[in-house]
Amino acid sequence: MDRAIKPFRVDIPQSQLDDLKARLANTRWPDAETVDDWSQGAPLSAVKSLCQYWQHSYDWRRCEQELNAHPQFTTEIDGLDIHFLHIRSPHDNALPMLMTHGWPGSVLEFMRVIGPLTNPTAHGGSAKDAFHLVIPSLPGYGFSGKPSATGWGLERIAQAWITLMARLGYSKYVAQGGDWGSGVTTAIARIEPPECLAIHINMALAQPTADDMASLTERDKNALADVKHYFDNDSGYAMIQKSRPQSLGYGLADSPVAQAAWIYEKFHGWTDNKGRPEDALSRDQMLDDISIYWLTNSGASSARLYWESFHSLLAEPITMPCGVSIFPKELFRPARQWVERLYQNLIHWNNVEKGGHFAAFEQAEIFVNEVRACFAKIR
Repeated sequence: MDRAIKPFRVDIPQSQLDDLKARLANTRWPDAETVDDWSQGAPLSAVKSLCQYWQHSYDWRRCEQELNAHPQFTTEIDGLDIHFLHIRSPHDNALPMLMTHGWPGSVLEFMRVIGPLTNPTAHGGSAKDAFHLVIPSLPGYGFSGKPSATGWGLERIAQAWITLMARLGYSKYVAQGGDWGSGVTTAIARIEPPECLAIHINMALAQPTADDMASLTERDKNALADVKHYFDNDSGYAMIQKSRPQSLGYGLADSPVAQAAWIYEKFHGWTDNKGRPEDALSRDQMLDDISIYWLTNSGASSARLYWESFHSLLAEPITMPCGVSIFPKELFRPARQWVERLYQNLIHWNNVEKGGHFAAFEQAEIFVNEVRACFAKIR
């Protein structure tokens, strides 16, 4: 195995950007939905407006420059090239932290938290809160390699991340994640590498028992109603990605509008907004993320993680110190007592005031404060 850590820069050929604009210009649009909301999916007028902006006004090179402003690398782990950002803090006693995104996210989710986490004194914080950051792209996502065989599920990714941190020379670190990143981070905690001191997640999956169901609070009833709504009305994407990612992939690979709508719908449904995704995230932020999926042709390869691991999201109990932050528009908002049965050494718990599924992307300041508060317990 080539254990070298190689510098990496994003440099999308202009021909790909020209092809994107040509495809957007030649889109064959479907007819409009027959409802006046998002219940049939992303509305035609909203997707047209987003894609017109993508074609005529959006600047990928700006996003590229923002990514390239941070040190990026690739290294081969278990036969696959893994792309990651590695940002060292200027503070000597910074705590290394591994951060993992999910779907339909990317390393871009963390752009606005990198500065406050690595250099807190420049953002109103204290040097004692500083972190060194390692932010990898999941296998099959973004600029990481795409698995050519089955087997790249949560535990294998967790093992790869443990290898990555060892290769970078970190003898102690913490780990953080949401969405699939929560699953990977929990898998690391289940493996219990001695170097990992604690974890923090912003999507916790835990179920109530029969006794819990007999004494639900109003908060718990609302959370369970949202879970029911998710499975009844909002989980179609997951059922497709966990069962037929290849069939889905043909459309996502061939049509940028299909790729945009597939993700844009989730920015509508999963952010803390007032009816429009743009209430929570700017068009540039959303299109930065959508563009990574399009330009790396990772619609199918990213979806395969559902095929690999959707059945294994509910973890066995773990004893590693863990923090959980519950954002009010998160898909799953279990009660503390449900979570404590799985995460048996809970060192931090908080229901925050705003934000949704894409915590760091939507509410950078709140996210930073939660991570600082959690890991202050083990420094």
